[in-house]
Amino acid sequence: MNFTDMLRDATAQNNSLLCVGLDPEPTRFPAAMQGDPRKIYDFCAAIVDATADLVCAFKPQIAYFAAHGAEDQLERLMQHMRANAPQVPVILDAKRGDIGSTAEQYAKEAFERYGADAVTLSPFMGFDSIEPYLAYHGKGAFLLCRTSNPGGDDLQTQRLASVEGQPLMYEHVARLAQGPWNKNGQLGLVVGATYPQEIERVRAIAPTLPLLIPGVGAQGGDAAATVRAGLRSDGPIIVNSSRAILYASKGEDFAAVARAEATRTRGVLEAARG
Repeated sequence: MNFTDMLRDATAQNNSLLCVGLDPEPTRFPAAMQGDPRKIYDFCAAIVDATADLVCAFKPQIAYFAAHGAEDQLERLMQHMRANAPQVPVILDAKRGDIGSTAEQYAKEAFERYGADAVTLSPFMGFDSIEPYLAYHGKGAFLLCRTSNPGGDDLQTQRLASVEGQPLMYEHVARLAQGPWNKNGQLGLVVGATYPQEIERVRAIAPTLPLLIPGVGAQGGDAAATVRAGLRSDGPIIVNSSRAILYASKGEDFAAVARAEATRTRGVLEAARG
């Protein structure tokens, strides 16, 4: 089953547009685990088990593991998700962007070492930095398009005078992903929940691509506005929340409270879907 099929089935089975981002920060763990990077797997596995029937995807952020030398724990976590939530696709949030043999190694890392179903990528170096990932048929690749951070304006909203129509850079990325780059139907786009009008613009340019939408929760994105702007019958969305769910409680009940927050967020998204 390819990534798109997994996403569609998980969305339907769990009646959910919600993705839980796995960004483990040991300093924010509950008291019994706090400050101990050896507990990263335990913390994340508990969150996965508490929310697996509420989500359409999980999104581990590789830097939060690598910074603590916890890549082995990420491997264990990927295996845990495969064994205990096989119906939920996993997007490795890596934001890689390199060319040639280096990109091939990053693709091998994402899809062979970790067994991810999809990966996030930076398109700044062009199609030859994306192509090695597309050699893994059935896997997904989400290109950074209009990100939720304020600094995205520095490049993403600049006009490209050398391109017909002088589109903004993020509009050009969306057109490439919907069109000539999407040779096997594997591409999606990352667009931030903090810019609902621009989500709508991306959706107009790329009507069928899956959109990965971070920024709901701690970053302040409007969940309902995000759904209205991005969701179409043939254009799926994956709305990510990380910190608001992971750290909803600092007590021993952290997993149960994370489940409650995930349930609440899913409900908001479902209400907007109507």
